[in-house]
Amino acid sequence: MMKTLSAIGAALLACVSSQALGAETSNRQSERDLFAKIVEIPTVKGRTTEFKKLTGLLTAEFRKVGITNVVVKDHDGTQTLIARWPASKPSGKKPILLMAHMDVVEAKESDWKFPPFQFREENGYYLGRGSNDNKAALTGILIALQYLRAEGFAPSRDIIVLYTGDEETSGDGARRAATEWRSLIDAEYALNGDAGGGSVYKDGRPDVFAMQIAEKTYADYKLTAINRGGHSSAPRPDNAIYALANAITALEHHRFPPMINDATRAGYEQIAKRDGGQFGELVKRFLADPNDRESADLLEQFDPGYTRTRCVATMLSGGHAPNALPQKAEANVNCRIFPGVSIESVRQQLQDLSGPNVSVTVVPGSPTPETSPSPMREDILEAYKAAVATRFKDTPVIPFQSAGATDGAFLRANGIPVYGFSGLWGIVGEPEGAHGLNERVYADGFHGQIPIWMDMLKRLAG
Repeated sequence: MMKTLSAIGAALLACVSSQALGAETSNRQSERDLFAKIVEIPTVKGRTTEFKKLTGLLTAEFRKVGITNVVVKDHDGTQTLIARWPASKPSGKKPILLMAHMDVVEAKESDWKFPPFQFREENGYYLGRGSNDNKAALTGILIALQYLRAEGFAPSRDIIVLYTGDEETSGDGARRAATEWRSLIDAEYALNGDAGGGSVYKDGRPDVFAMQIAEKTYADYKLTAINRGGHSSAPRPDNAIYALANAITALEHHRFPPMINDATRAGYEQIAKRDGGQFGELVKRFLADPNDRESADLLEQFDPGYTRTRCVATMLSGGHAPNALPQKAEANVNCRIFPGVSIESVRQQLQDLSGPNVSVTVVPGSPTPETSPSPMREDILEAYKAAVATRFKDTPVIPFQSAGATDGAFLRANGIPVYGFSGLWGIVGEPEGAHGLNERVYADGFHGQIPIWMDMLKRLAG
């Protein structure tokens, strides 16, 4: 989900002067150079030295423009960075917190066409592990603050930045920030750069931007079948692998009941207004009766994960020798749980599906907090619309609930509302490979996010 003044920008903003375009070209190169440095630091879980390189670079970049209140916390084999820009003209309002994460998913070099931590530019995209998730937003926030400082912007409330180092794994940075480091990050609300953003058609027409106000709970469950085993020459019906296979098959065919909340309803209502085709009609049917399983099931085919809890088997192991009956078989089932549904109730449903020969337990440390949607705030939504309109006039901004998990859950669970905001955009129908091979971010979207971040902060902190 991700742009600057290139062909798309020129078509949309024909009134931009040649002088402004020249300044943008100059900025684009320096923005690209900083982004490349950040992407090429392999901040993968366990590589503590690399995190220190990145926090050192980021600290220097903040201090370069006079943001000197920078705290780096060493914890859990990684680091978290917290920076504060104090209000120049205090209004009495609580701070705004800006969020992104420094860590990236591991990348196996042999699987990639080019080295994953080698920054490249190709066909209008910037490539490299973490370029999309989440270093584009991290870099965009940093540069936006640098430009605001250079302009002499005087915020009326503190602006705090939270960059965590384990969003992709344990989430300890966000958990600690929301609790034991609360005094360093306490804010009226947070804007999370790891959610939200927009899409544009190839011809430059904007599609939509989205603001995340809710997210599903993440939890892993272990399904375990135990058996006394024996010699493979004397097979018995009580086989651990068969028991586990039957449990997974039952899960494959199970559908959790459809659900709706303020976040998903608001998103679907916007789609129903804008889509005059068959998908729009399907959305209207679901809105008219959210308990209609047929409509919900059809929606899931087009847009998986938004009408209910979803669980899927992701890892499997079993047996101990090729000539012995298996004594143990295990599977990991990953669930993305609809807000309002408890982790324990899902475990019980999985247990009922699995039967008496398979035990179902929650994998310790895996769940994110169970949270409700952040309350809709018209001031934030309208500011987002106005900021996007500086680039894409009359583009809708739709509230939504994300199927994926972010650090935002830890803050929501501790009383700080979180709104997924991003000025990034990508091209409709073109994959960007977050967590996958040859991860990339649309170059114009990367650069174009920066003025959107700036306009958003001027409206909310000016």
